[in-house]
Amino acid sequence: MEQMSSTGRPVQITVTDGYDLKGFKGETPVTFIRAEFNQMVLGDSAKVMVSAEGTAKYNFTSSFEFNPEGGITLDDIAHKPVFLTMTEVLPKEKKQKDEKTLILGQAVVDLLPLLEGESSFETMAPLHPVPGSPLEPLRSSVKQCSLEVKVFVAEPLLTTAQILGGNLLKVTLEAAYSVPESFIPVGPLQNYMVGLQVPSVGEKDYSILFKNGTLKLGGEREPVPRPKKWPIANILAPGANNIPDAFIIGGPYEEEDGELNRPEADDESQLSFHGVAYVNMVPLLYPGVKRIRGAFHVYPYLDSTVYEKTKCSFSLFRDTGHNLVQNNKIGGINSPLSKPAVSKNVKEDKTVKEKDIEGKPRPGDMQPPSIKSQSSDTPLEVEPPLSHNPEGQQYVEAGTYIVLEIQLDKALVPKRMPEELARRVKEMIPPRPPLTRRTGGAQKAVSDYHMQVKNISRAILDEYHRMFGKQVAKLGSDMDSETLEEQKCQLNYELNCSGKYFAFKEQLKHAVVRIVREKYLKTTSFESQEELQTFISELYVFLVDQMHVALNQTMPGDIQGTVPTIYTSSEQLRLFAFEAEVNENFEMAAVYYEERLVREPQNLEHWLDYGAFCLLTEDNIKAQECFQKALSLNQNHIQSLLLCGVLAVLMENYEQAEIFFEDATCLEPTNVVAWTLLGLYYEIQNNDIRMEMAFHEAFKQLQARMLQAQIMKQRSIGTVEYIEEGGKVEESSLGPWGITNGSSATAIKVEAPAGPSILDDFLEESSKLQSDSREHIISTQSQDPTISQKPSNILLKEMPVKKETSKCQDSSTVLYPSPYGVSQTPATIFMETIRFLMKVNAVQYVQRVLAHELLCPQGGPSCEYYLVLAQTHLLKKDFTKAEECLQQAAQMDYLNPNVWGVKGHLYFLSGNHAEAKACYERTISFVVDASEMHFIFLRLGQIYLEEKEYEKAKKTYLQACKRSPSCLTWLGLGIACYRLEEFTEAEDALSEANALNNYNAEVWAYLALVSLKAGRQLEAEQAYKYTMKLKLKDETLLAEIHMVQETVGFGNPSF
Repeated sequence: MEQMSSTGRPVQITVTDGYDLKGFKGETPVTFIRAEFNQMVLGDSAKVMVSAEGTAKYNFTSSFEFNPEGGITLDDIAHKPVFLTMTEVLPKEKKQKDEKTLILGQAVVDLLPLLEGESSFETMAPLHPVPGSPLEPLRSSVKQCSLEVKVFVAEPLLTTAQILGGNLLKVTLEAAYSVPESFIPVGPLQNYMVGLQVPSVGEKDYSILFKNGTLKLGGEREPVPRPKKWPIANILAPGANNIPDAFIIGGPYEEEDGELNRPEADDESQLSFHGVAYVNMVPLLYPGVKRIRGAFHVYPYLDSTVYEKTKCSFSLFRDTGHNLVQNNKIGGINSPLSKPAVSKNVKEDKTVKEKDIEGKPRPGDMQPPSIKSQSSDTPLEVEPPLSHNPEGQQYVEAGTYIVLEIQLDKALVPKRMPEELARRVKEMIPPRPPLTRRTGGAQKAVSDYHMQVKNISRAILDEYHRMFGKQVAKLGSDMDSETLEEQKCQLNYELNCSGKYFAFKEQLKHAVVRIVREKYLKTTSFESQEELQTFISELYVFLVDQMHVALNQTMPGDIQGTVPTIYTSSEQLRLFAFEAEVNENFEMAAVYYEERLVREPQNLEHWLDYGAFCLLTEDNIKAQECFQKALSLNQNHIQSLLLCGVLAVLMENYEQAEIFFEDATCLEPTNVVAWTLLGLYYEIQNNDIRMEMAFHEAFKQLQARMLQAQIMKQRSIGTVEYIEEGGKVEESSLGPWGITNGSSATAIKVEAPAGPSILDDFLEESSKLQSDSREHIISTQSQDPTISQKPSNILLKEMPVKKETSKCQDSSTVLYPSPYGVSQTPATIFMETIRFLMKVNAVQYVQRVLAHELLCPQGGPSCEYYLVLAQTHLLKKDFTKAEECLQQAAQMDYLNPNVWGVKGHLYFLSGNHAEAKACYERTISFVVDASEMHFIFLRLGQIYLEEKEYEKAKKTYLQACKRSPSCLTWLGLGIACYRLEEFTEAEDALSEANALNNYNAEVWAYLALVSLKAGRQLEAEQAYKYTMKLKLKDETLLAEIHMVQETVGFGNPSF
């Protein structure tokens, strides 16, 4: 701390009263107070008689002069207390010339408040009895005697600026454990000391000595908490050794047995058992860190080793040891003698036949940042000779270590407060105004249901008029029942074949869901199948009754309007966008993403997905806008903050990036990815200390999560054991942008065989899955499967499926299967970050993180590492290097389905469809699914169609339709059925494809072929018209349509 340059200032200590006092003789003893500071007597009070109630008024004032230029300094005030010794004056006996006195006890006054800006303070100092004193309480309920003390200075010792610019260092040496057996004294009295030299810029190093160590036999345990002690010798009252309101509260440390069986016969002045402990002080330079504490190993003191590690050759005990030993016999703390080339990084411990331990702070000696522990290793030194130290070697053999705590009054590097970070983020990205409240409730839910019923009834009536004409409808009751039944069957057939029946269900579904939530207040899963069936029966009766109410309100004259458009869910649009990315149709993908935003502009997931797509197309400016939009919707959303930080780094807005990353770590201190990205940012800024801090914190959080996962796993099987390490297990999130990061779930789904009707079976499955999900879905935790692709069409992304298939489970159970197979090793902080970055297509960041993963002691080349590296090469369409990486991955984990899935993509993209087919077939044969099964099925089905294996193609596309239906899955199924001449099933599948995307020219082309084969001229001409309007690119397919048109004689209006 900076010393003041002013002249001396008096510090006054006044003892006003004493309470609950006792003496050796009589009820009213005569006592006086002696004040001492820094081994100097400040004065004695007048002799005062204690009252019968045990009180005494002393009003005794003493003082000393504080003079930073010489004499008592700030350091003295910081670590030396004022001792107030109470002495009883015994009555004189006959023929006694001098008065006899007996010491009753000592009180301790800590002057530290004077260094905190106080000019005066009062305290009630306990009076600690000396051994045998009558002040010792006989019972715990008896009040402890005390002195009322006032401390006063005319003006503060430190100005406000000095207080803000200064700091207070506290060092606590708790104990040395598992010391060599030779420490047990069998001759001369041993004195155990530890010394530490504190570096000081531009001045001599300041020495701190811990004296009067007490050797305890093995098996004894130190109590916790226990008071910290003053580093001062010759204190009379044992209780006065304790620093007021300062306790050691650290965790337990095991002690080893130790007995002296090799007595020493060295000369008293010789150093023995000279040891050194290396303490890494770098964590004190981390933002906001004020305290480090840990157990540090003790090593023999050897000059060469010490110099190699600390670049200094000065030893506090060896070079000034004899002086210290002699001084220690009379107590007190003295500065070491100066010596040339004094190191700034030495800390030592000494014994009087002496047992010496030196600690060397090592600011530059850092472990790899990913595994650096906050409490760094501290070896303990022992040295007789300089080149060889047999006594010091006993520290290593015994496994000796010391427990050391270093604490500062304030952090050396201040840390931004969460409020400041939140304010800065708010300034950069203002939050969006809240949405206006919408009316809702049960009544509105029923009203919306009525409206949907009316709309659907109008659409069905329009379809009826189109099929049979309005004149037929006017006949009403004049028509016979057989004709009505036949028309009903035809209408049902047309609704099913055209896909309108499915569309009506989708249109009605959301109104029914609102009734369930608002009227019946059902928002959670049912506890049993019986409860579910009871509720469905009750709901069905209510919906039918309300349907009749709505139909009765609809008069025939009111029936008008058009058929509503087919509704696709947000998850389906996301799937369609992924498919468009795979086919490099980025324009169509953008349309799907933008449609999601138009539907739900307040949904931040949609903005994040669109931003990730913009990163894929290397449109960083638009990606940044999307991520900032998401953050404006929720400024506490961790993934939005991280992505804004990533884009800020990519666009070299480093100040903003630091704010975003720091805010994320403040909002969610356990987030591994947030700490890792912050460390990567500091690496870019060449700030090694903060980089180490961030990586260390990320590693600590990952270790804690792994331990917690193992504990939960043990509990799930009925036993709980103490586990130090374990594999990583995380909770699955509700979606790829949930609060949890880098986590997903593997799903193994038991699917029923397909029935005679493709459409009916598929529509049935979604309703059955709700009740069967507990039996048919087995979820196991794993890593985040999302590894993105770029225009090269490599796919390691999670694929969304329809919402109705996962109502009793988290959607991630079905949506996001495990990416890296069954033999998964625990992830590192860098691999978790890689998954996050690949999910959002931030490939520019990934190369840097891959380098860390390769060098990380817990990481290195792994199957997952080579998979990611292969993908980065595929993004550049460097197929040769990608194949080399995949060969390495296969050698490390031959049974990993993702390895074979990515190899299939590699061969597919390079045109080797035969090898791709073999890889895809191997992938789907595994018990555990790969992460990109949707596109594996699509591409395998395409290969089967090319090779005219239509049965296999039909089976493959059917599996894809059941997992995650899309236009492409239904189209592939329709093509396979058409080639097998199963025209009814083909039309069903193609109708579904057309309902999901009526802009696909190939779907219209096959619908035209089916209509031509069925002899339906009008439908054939309409389908052909849209095929040409949408510009079908497949010339072979177009030629086939023309050939069939010529064969049947219709279908092309231009003939």
